[in-house]
Amino acid sequence: MFGNIGEMMKQAQKMQARIAEVQQKLETLEVTGGSGGGLIQMTADGKGAIKEVKVDPTLLDPKEVDVLEDLLVAAFRDVQAKAENLANEEMNKVTGGLKLPGGMKLPF
Repeated sequence: MFGNIGEMMKQAQKMQARIAEVQQKLETLEVTGGSGGGLIQMTADGKGAIKEVKVDPTLLDPKEVDVLEDLLVAAFRDVQAKAENLANEEMNKVTGGLKLPGGMKLPF
């Protein structure tokens, strides 16, 4: 009985180490999202931290600030979703698609 628990603990430790590796890898991976047909582009790392924002100069009209603001929000949401998808894909490689209870995130 205790042998099985010991083996499970070893496996959990291995998975935790692999998850830590994935977390580090996510900091080096990049995703790009955008809005307005490419007028706004954002680059983020695999954890969703914004690294770069590009704004087409045609959007820099003081009379159209609300359009620029809306496009920035849309681009941010797009790149965040792509970063989350990338992180999920990378974690699934480690967990083998193991489904965790709602709200539970790795690493523990």
